[in-house]
Amino acid sequence: MGTLTPQFGSIIPSQKQELLNSNYLQFTNNGGGAGIPDNFSDFAAQYLPEVYEQEVERYGNRTLSGFLRMVGAEMPMTSDQVIWSEQNRLHIAYDGVAAAAAGGVGTNPTTLTVAGGANNVMSVNDTIVVLDPATGKEAKCIVLATTPGAGGNVVVQCFDPVTTLIAQGFTATGLKVFVYGSAYSKGRSTAGTGADSVRISVEPAFTQYNNSPVIIRDQYIVNGSDMAQIGWVEVATEDGASGYLWYLKAESETRLRFEDYLEMVCVEGEKNAHAAGDYGNLKLPGTEGLFAAISARGNVEVGFTAAAGITDFDAILKNLDTQGAIEENMLFLQRQTALDFDDMLAGVSAGFNGGVAFGLFENSEEMALNLGFSGFRRGSYDFYKTDWKYLNDASTRGAINGINSIEGVLVPAGTSTVYDQILGTNIRRPFLHVRYRASQADDRRMKSWVTGSAGGAFTSTLDAMEINFLSERCLVTQAANNFVLFKGI
Repeated sequence: MGTLTPQFGSIIPSQKQELLNSNYLQFTNNGGGAGIPDNFSDFAAQYLPEVYEQEVERYGNRTLSGFLRMVGAEMPMTSDQVIWSEQNRLHIAYDGVAAAAAGGVGTNPTTLTVAGGANNVMSVNDTIVVLDPATGKEAKCIVLATTPGAGGNVVVQCFDPVTTLIAQGFTATGLKVFVYGSAYSKGRSTAGTGADSVRISVEPAFTQYNNSPVIIRDQYIVNGSDMAQIGWVEVATEDGASGYLWYLKAESETRLRFEDYLEMVCVEGEKNAHAAGDYGNLKLPGTEGLFAAISARGNVEVGFTAAAGITDFDAILKNLDTQGAIEENMLFLQRQTALDFDDMLAGVSAGFNGGVAFGLFENSEEMALNLGFSGFRRGSYDFYKTDWKYLNDASTRGAINGINSIEGVLVPAGTSTVYDQILGTNIRRPFLHVRYRASQADDRRMKSWVTGSAGGAFTSTLDAMEINFLSERCLVTQAANNFVLFKGI
């Protein structure tokens, strides 16, 4: 029969009255090793710590979303693609026209050939202006003969002097041409040939664009055991929840981060140019974000500074005049660019922050200021200026300088007219708006659901709570020719 040896631990008292890890309650387990006894207690376990129960918000409100809610709208869609058509210009004009001496028609005629396969729709008896950007020369001519269609040409005769354009010193390429009317003699018809040639009917032209939604997902998982633990610090979330359960904070931050992603995808998104077969035989289409749309179809201003003063800004206005000339515009700016605008306006405008009609805000300056906007007028345009947190935050665009930096965007306010192929009519839409997938079966604007067996969900045997987030959306940037993207140098 064996001998029973009771285990009492050490019963030899210490020679000193001191706190040792061997004579004090243990609350932690450090695993031992390297001379550190197992269950070696740390300071917070031995003594009542002076622990602040509130977190320090050293980065303030850390969320970045809100830009799209301020400038646009959200509308559902039920397809893998959103397609819209934008009206082209009304008048007939060509760039890059070539000139050559011609014979057989009129007196000292010139043949003009439209470039790049453009569709020639100039008719006999049209009167045109020919401009030579290289020399500054200008001539007015009448069309004597025309070859309609792609890459077609026209034979013209100048009014004064009656010589070829080449003889007048025009260069042979790179000319600009636009139609300003027509001229007919008395008693003529438009039902024959020659001077009575049938006029070319010009069909309405539009350009079609498209974008595809992307599926954005995120997830937060906490096991059942950790859900039942409390901590020293009382957490407070941006959406108002508070308590000593740490997972509340993590869950809230996952949601807030996901909501920021919904906006960041629409701002930073790029269409995928890879071939089918990439990404595990899955063709991910990508999506065109705001920056990509303006870079491809809008206006890019590089290196705007206060040093250039009003000159740079006036150049932007002159370019807007050549586009849609939208009277009300919003400026969302990075800090330095906002200061440059302030310096510029302080030097030239006594009406800054008060010399503008606040029509966009029901003509209320107080309403505009409450939303963070200040207004000014230049020429025939009203501008509402505010900082854009996304461009200042160090975790996103705020830490980027130089050629890769985005320093602001100019967004036209109001709506644009587009042709809806389904409705068969022109409709008005905000220049900038989000389309999200939704139908009677499923609304994918912003989905969240809980799975697992903890936290009130009993959907599986998993001893955890899985919080899932999903959205499917894309941005529609209409009439991007009226937008301006400010970039660094």
